[in-house]
Amino acid sequence: MLIDWFTVAAQALNFLILVWLMKRFLYKPILNAIDEREKRIAAELANADAKKAEAQKEHDEFQDKNTEFDQQRAALLSKATTEAQAEGQRLLDEARQAAVALSAKQQEALRDEEHNLHQAIIRRTQQEVFAIARKALTDLATTSLEERLGEVFTRRLREMNGDGKKGLAAALKTASNPAVVRSTFDLPSEQRAAIQNALNETFSAEIRIQFETAPDLIGGIELTTNGQKVGWSIADYLSSMETNVAKLLTASNSQ
Repeated sequence: MLIDWFTVAAQALNFLILVWLMKRFLYKPILNAIDEREKRIAAELANADAKKAEAQKEHDEFQDKNTEFDQQRAALLSKATTEAQAEGQRLLDEARQAAVALSAKQQEALRDEEHNLHQAIIRRTQQEVFAIARKALTDLATTSLEERLGEVFTRRLREMNGDGKKGLAAALKTASNPAVVRSTFDLPSEQRAAIQNALNETFSAEIRIQFETAPDLIGGIELTTNGQKVGWSIADYLSSMETNVAKLLTASNSQ
């Protein structure tokens, strides 16, 4: 069999031309298209990864914000609870203090009422005893009760000695106003003169005095000058009765 080398050469040339043409116009564009597609796919994948990363970032941020919000909410709730408890305790303390103050006020009112009743009983007792004593002395004595009180006071002035006399003498000497003699009743002129003479003789000086009435003395006479006082009254003898009445009231209130 004879080989036609011209035909073989022509076919080889045609094949090479075909290969070149396919590479030039078919294979290379396909490769370029594949490259472009791969690049596009890679870009899309990269974009998707970026979006996924961004989405993950946003998700993480959202989670962080939720966590922070939960923490803030818990902190606010705890703070509100603490403040509510503190406010409740404050209101409770104020209520207790108000109750204690009210109780103290009521107790003080009761003590004032007891004291007023105590004083009223004492005053009434002194008045009654004085009235009885005055009537008895008036019936038994040849002089009036007023005269006897004046005599006792005058005698006490004359019998003064020691520090009491020195203090009263100094007060009388330095006083700018007359000494005041107060009595339950209006002293007669004879009693006034007797008291004046007793003062002059006791202190060896002309003592200036003025007389006033003071029913609250409950039967007595007193002399005051420059912060010093000397006196005598039936109330002095009623002090023990006042103490006994106070004890009686205390025992009655404790029952």
